[in-house]
Amino acid sequence: MDSTLNEENSSSRSSKIDDIDDGSQITCFNEIADDVTFHFQIIRLHKQIYAWIGCKSAKLGHLYAAAPTRPNNMVSVTSILGGASDNTGSSISRRLALKTGLNIILACNIPKNSPKLEADAEKMLVKKLISLGYTRPKSEGVSS
Repeated sequence: MDSTLNEENSSSRSSKIDDIDDGSQITCFNEIADDVTFHFQIIRLHKQIYAWIGCKSAKLGHLYAAAPTRPNNMVSVTSILGGASDNTGSSISRRLALKTGLNIILACNIPKNSPKLEADAEKMLVKKLISLGYTRPKSEGVSS
């Protein structure tokens, strides 16, 4: 099964962006890939991003925190609610922290043992983060 996300297999259903007085920004959107609907919410705070990924339901799911660490430019990840360090959300939150350079709080409700769903959801979320300007340029990226 090809894990690439093609534009023809994915479509954006809706998108809403709200700017809050304190400089935060809330973005909500839905995407469909291979007949599966994904729901997303991104809250941009000062030096931090909270993201929620829902698949097939609006449950919170497992909650993870990831933060870039110094001096060796690695990322530390911990499970805050449910799950373990080897679950779906853990790896997504780690990669998001690497791509953005920001602290990441990720709530993830993707079925276990669904690598295609996980890959599709992460690609859609990263694509939106890039379009919102929340990722850092590749030249500033850290080694993983």
